[in-house]
Amino acid sequence: MAIDLAVNQVSKSFGAFTAVEKVSFEVPQGHFFSILGPSGCGKTTLLRMIAGFTPPSEGLIAIRGRDMQGVVPNRRPVNLIFQHLALFPMMTVGQNIAFGLERRREKRGVIRRKVARILERVGLPGFEAKKIDQLSGGQQQRVAIARCLVLEPAVLLLDEPLGALDLKLREQMKVELKKLQVQVGTTFVYITHDQSEALVMSDAVAVMNAGRFEQVDTPQNLYHHPQSAFVARFVGENNAWTGRVRGGDAAALQIDTDDGCRFVCRAAESLDAGSPVELFIRPEALLIEPDEGIADLNRFEVQVRSILFDGANSRLLARPLQTDTELLIALPQNRQYDHIRVDDRIAVGWAPASGICFAAS
Repeated sequence: MAIDLAVNQVSKSFGAFTAVEKVSFEVPQGHFFSILGPSGCGKTTLLRMIAGFTPPSEGLIAIRGRDMQGVVPNRRPVNLIFQHLALFPMMTVGQNIAFGLERRREKRGVIRRKVARILERVGLPGFEAKKIDQLSGGQQQRVAIARCLVLEPAVLLLDEPLGALDLKLREQMKVELKKLQVQVGTTFVYITHDQSEALVMSDAVAVMNAGRFEQVDTPQNLYHHPQSAFVARFVGENNAWTGRVRGGDAAALQIDTDDGCRFVCRAAESLDAGSPVELFIRPEALLIEPDEGIADLNRFEVQVRSILFDGANSRLLARPLQTDTELLIALPQNRQYDHIRVDDRIAVGWAPASGICFAAS
C-alpha cells in the first residue's frame, strides 16, 4: 500500500527543551491516523512540522515519497484545519471554498464545477450563495473541510477541529467526519486530546506523552492491550491500584495492593517478587454479584458510594471495604440492578486476564 506520509526520527528542540523526540510513523494512503495526548505533549508541534510552519531539529518528513526539507508550507501537498476554522465571514460559502483555487488562477468554469462537486461530497449541495453566519457549527466545519479538500491535498491535517463545538454536536461530528473521510478517500492526520474522538474515527492511533510515542496501534489494541501504564491510564476509563508483586509469572502474577487487597492478574512483562507495580482494571470488567460457580475470579466486597446514572453508560462509584480506594463499576444493560442502593455492600469480581499490571513508574 502506498504511503502518503512518512515521519522518520523527527525531533524538535526549543533551546534546552525538547518538544518532540525521535518520533517515527507512516500513514498509508486513505487512512485516518490520530495523534492522541494531553496538552503540552508535543502533538501540535509535530503537526506544524508536517505542515512546514516549524522546521524539525532533526529527522525526515516525506509526503508521497518526496522529502519535505526546505519546502515552504504553501508548496506542500497538505492542508491544515485548526480548531478555529478561520472562514472568511464577508464571503459566501462558494467564495470561501473557491479562494484557494482562485489563488492558483484556475478558470472560472473549472472553479464553479469543483466547488459544486465538493459541496455535494460534504453533504451541502446548493450552499454556494449562503453566508457563513447562516450556517450551524457543523455546517461551518464541513465548509472548512471542503475548502481544503477542493485543493486535492495528499494529506489533510486537523488540529483539534471539534474542540469549539458543543458536546452533542461534537458527538455527531465524530461520526460525520469519519464517514466523510471514508467517502472522499483523503488521508487524514488528526490531533486531539479527546480519546473518544481518536478511538471512534481512527484506523490507527499514536498515544503521545512528553514528546514521544508510547504506542502506535489500532483503537481496539490500545484499549484492550496497552503497552505502558500511561496508555492504560490515558485511553478509556480504568480503575488503578498500586502494590507489590507477591509471586507468579507474567500470565498469572500475584499482587498485594497497598490498600490490603490480594489479586491475580496478567502482567505486561516479567516482574520480580517485591517489585512495585501499578494494576489497571476496566469498569466493565468488574462483575457485580458474580455467580459462585465462576472459578478463579478475584472476589471482594465493596460499599456503594454513589450511583452515577447515564443511560447505557451508568456506573457505580464504590470502594473496597476498609479502604479509601474508589472504583468505577459499569452497570451492564442486560441485567437489572435497581435493587442496589447507596451504602449497600455488594460482592464484585474480575477475571485475572481482565487486569493488567506494569512496573511502577
